[in-house]
Amino acid sequence: MRSLSSYQGQTRSGRRADSVGCVRISAIVDLTAALGLTLLAAFATLDPPGPAFTGPTWVVWLAAAAAALPIAIRRRWPLPVLGGVLLATAAATAFGVVGPGVIWVAFVPAAIALYSAATATGQVVSALALAATVAVPVSTIPWLYHHAGISPADSPASEAPLWWQVESGMTAVIVTAAWVTGRVVRWRRAVRDELARRAVSAERLRIARELHDIVGHSLGLIALKATIANHVADDRPAEARAALTTIEETSRAALAETRRLLGVLRDYDDDERGDPAGELAPAPGTADLGSLAERLRSSGMRVEMVVDGVYALPPALDLTVYRIVQEALTNVLKHANAAGCHVTVRADDDAVRIEVNDDGRGGGGHGLVGMRERVSMYGGTLTTGPQAEGGYRVVAEIPLEGR
Repeated sequence: MRSLSSYQGQTRSGRRADSVGCVRISAIVDLTAALGLTLLAAFATLDPPGPAFTGPTWVVWLAAAAAALPIAIRRRWPLPVLGGVLLATAAATAFGVVGPGVIWVAFVPAAIALYSAATATGQVVSALALAATVAVPVSTIPWLYHHAGISPADSPASEAPLWWQVESGMTAVIVTAAWVTGRVVRWRRAVRDELARRAVSAERLRIARELHDIVGHSLGLIALKATIANHVADDRPAEARAALTTIEETSRAALAETRRLLGVLRDYDDDERGDPAGELAPAPGTADLGSLAERLRSSGMRVEMVVDGVYALPPALDLTVYRIVQEALTNVLKHANAAGCHVTVRADDDAVRIEVNDDGRGGGGHGLVGMRERVSMYGGTLTTGPQAEGGYRVVAEIPLEGR
């Protein structure tokens, strides 16, 4: 029996595989932003509204690069990046390698780094990061104005006011807004993760109820056949052997499905099972896919369904195939805004393949969590995503251990 940690690892690896493209895009975006902020900070220093920096040009580029380039790795090391950016920006401001009138431009990398720190750290650490980030401009900008003797008279035609009060306040507002945005994003991520955790727990409870149906059906059949075998053992031994064969096959199948389902439910906390037991109705299966499609057609959606080769599936797998199709069609109805979809369910000696294609804008929903749980339980694969020609596609492939 596969351990729960192995099962959970496969589930997490599936999520990581789905997000590889997003990670690469984020890295490209961060590198582009780092280069752009380097250019912006350098040009703001070389051609500011107030007195320009009179030192070597290479010093300007070095200061801009030191303050902005670390942004490219902010997602991996948010706090070290924030510390390095603040140190470089504080030194540049203290030595006047900034543009008076637009000094806030030099602190934009610090604001971005603070945003990342706010999304990645707890409340206390992020509050300390905010205090440090605000303290740097509030202390260094007035010192620069006083040390360099900058005043509004230095640039009467300036498009930006040369007042240290304005520059300090504007910079403080920018970094505070970045911190608030980061904390809101962290809160929303926490809510999303909690909803996903609850969806997984609800799916496991649902599977537990289905386990009850499978075990109850199997034990009922075994008891019936055992009674028959006991009554006809002396007079009709062939019939008794047939009953014993049925008992053997049924018990093995029930044991295999029970082990498989319990592999998912091992760490399920009994205290979380607050829902009352569901109705004691027969579990649906692939034979009910037609009625499922009819219910969706009654809502106005065009549904085409092809079902082939799904005979003699184990009860739990038969139910799993039905649930996957049900979840996929529910997502199409709720999230895809589609006019129609095509469903194909085919089984051969090796695997069951489920494919659902719609013509909508695509969508996820927590149903994808349930589908991934069910497919991973059988060691299968689940692929989801938009199609090049438009619409959304869900493909599940579940291996069979023998018909």
